[in-house]
Amino acid sequence: MSAILNETAQPVSGWKAKLALGYIARVDRTVLAHRSRRGPLAVQRAFYPEGPVCHSYILHPPGGVVGGDELLIDVSVGEGARALLTTPGATKFYRSLGAKAKQSQRFKIAKNACLEWLPQETIFFTGARAALSTKIQLDADAAYIGWEVHCLGRPTNDEAFTAGTLLFSVVLKRAEQLIYKERLVIDSSNDLKALAGLNGFPVMATLLALPATNEALEMARQHCQEFTHQDNAGFAAPTLLDDVLVVRYLGNSTELAHRLFRNIWLSIRPLINGRKAVPPRIWST
Repeated sequence: MSAILNETAQPVSGWKAKLALGYIARVDRTVLAHRSRRGPLAVQRAFYPEGPVCHSYILHPPGGVVGGDELLIDVSVGEGARALLTTPGATKFYRSLGAKAKQSQRFKIAKNACLEWLPQETIFFTGARAALSTKIQLDADAAYIGWEVHCLGRPTNDEAFTAGTLLFSVVLKRAEQLIYKERLVIDSSNDLKALAGLNGFPVMATLLALPATNEALEMARQHCQEFTHQDNAGFAAPTLLDDVLVVRYLGNSTELAHRLFRNIWLSIRPLINGRKAVPPRIWST
């Protein structure tokens, strides 16, 4: 079975894939102590470009997601551990004849641990039917930095997202208490064009970081102000909800969204987890 673009050959049941990763703190560094997989999800060997922090690259070999596929990424970061996860390339959701594709991410972060989830963008072809959910559970004194960059259609090819249904949900809990929740449904081209929707912009992105302070908010605000002064950059703005920093981008370019978020990450990371930011090597390839 393979995930391919030919709709008539699209598998009815789809891939049912799961990747479970467990990180623990050793004396000198964090290690990937547990990994299990089912279906086309995998992880490369651990990298240590900054000493004790474990960098991991999550792979989806088929290269695309079709109707009926279900992907689950389950990550546990043990007490005192530090893990950074990214992806080598974009995730693509192709057009569906009716079946919905699902991608779920479950992150559990223990006391004094930190998880950074910094993937490449997700691209939704017109006609895609997909549901993406992220659930983040933190213990007391845990830290998290993560972003999602979504591109509806393929603007570089002048292909708009004119049909399809997309559901995005994020739930963030600390010590079992809900501290942040959002849900977005895109069910027609009107949702893309409306002022209360995406206002005609094909790229939307959100960065979450905690625990954050007013200092992190001011750093993010400065980056957003400098960014929005550029021609055709789009719109970006941060806010602080208790100690959750939320930065949103709306524009035309995944490249610009990544550039903004990476610059913010470089600035605020020492405030969130006490370490200077060291970009994953794969970002330079």
